[in-house]
Amino acid sequence: MASLLLWSGCDRASEPHSGGGIGAAVTLHYFTWSDYVSPELIHEFEQAHGARVVVDTFSSNEELLAKLQGGATGYDVTVPSDFMVSVMAAQGLLAELDVAALPNLDRLEPHLQQPAFDPMHRYAVPYLWGTVGIGYDSAVVIPPPDSWDVLWDSRYRGRISMLNDQREVFGAVLRSMGQSMNTTDPGLIEAAKRKLIAQKPLVKTYASEHYDQLLASGDVVLAHGWGGPVARAMRDRPSIRYVVPKEGGTIWADCLVVLNSSSHKALSMQFINFLIDARVAASTSERLLFAASNREARAWISKDVLENPAVYPPAEQILRMEWMGDVGKAMRTYDRAWTELKMQ
Repeated sequence: MASLLLWSGCDRASEPHSGGGIGAAVTLHYFTWSDYVSPELIHEFEQAHGARVVVDTFSSNEELLAKLQGGATGYDVTVPSDFMVSVMAAQGLLAELDVAALPNLDRLEPHLQQPAFDPMHRYAVPYLWGTVGIGYDSAVVIPPPDSWDVLWDSRYRGRISMLNDQREVFGAVLRSMGQSMNTTDPGLIEAAKRKLIAQKPLVKTYASEHYDQLLASGDVVLAHGWGGPVARAMRDRPSIRYVVPKEGGTIWADCLVVLNSSSHKALSMQFINFLIDARVAASTSERLLFAASNREARAWISKDVLENPAVYPPAEQILRMEWMGDVGKAMRTYDRAWTELKMQ
């Protein structure tokens, strides 16, 4: 497998495609999140389709977009988050999907069948999904929190982590103010910034990676974050719990898309359909502790994962969640406010 997979960050513009049709030794280039791919599953697809899959990774939606905008070519399938699908589609980066080649599309979870960011699945298929809330140590944080306001509790000074993600951080504080995370009102964004500046002395770190380790080690007792890493922390520290505050939180989905520049669109459709197959998706969900988009994958997933609200939120909780949206020109206001917060 080491000879089949390339994990480098090199520019695909200098790497030629293999020729031939699907039955020949076609090379499919997959650009995905770090650790999202299982070598065993990649090998299974390669064997079934007589193809070679080359994997490259990114660490943020912004890195993904910047690389494509910078002229990197040769990628076939990639995995933007929900809001980034809209941005990439508007910039002409995405190919329209051949839904007839995606039979597993009919097996999506109900709330993913017509997602706000692409209700007709013109460009994107939800792959993995989850929520953003608060991981906490129930042995220390008493009583159990039910509001975002706990992240401003001075009793936990120096033991709080926040995501290093401006939209999610502003989303948390805007919800604590009873507002939408997608507001474009400069006054509300400014008020959210002031509240975050007041919180900053309590915050140990802004981290989008490894906060599960901070929770598991006890270095932080409150962590704003995605549910999957919190679920991983639970395995090492049984007192860890997860809550989506009463004010609501973010629901997210990482999606499979085909790039307009792809030379292997038919094989790309087969690859996407393979990744959202119930058995394959269940294996990915168990490994990463993110929820699978295919509702039939639940039959293959262990009971402890299915019943963990950090991975699979209760159905009634989904009603309180909000999709992150493209805020257009207001993004400049968020960028400026984020920079001012970080400079404090």
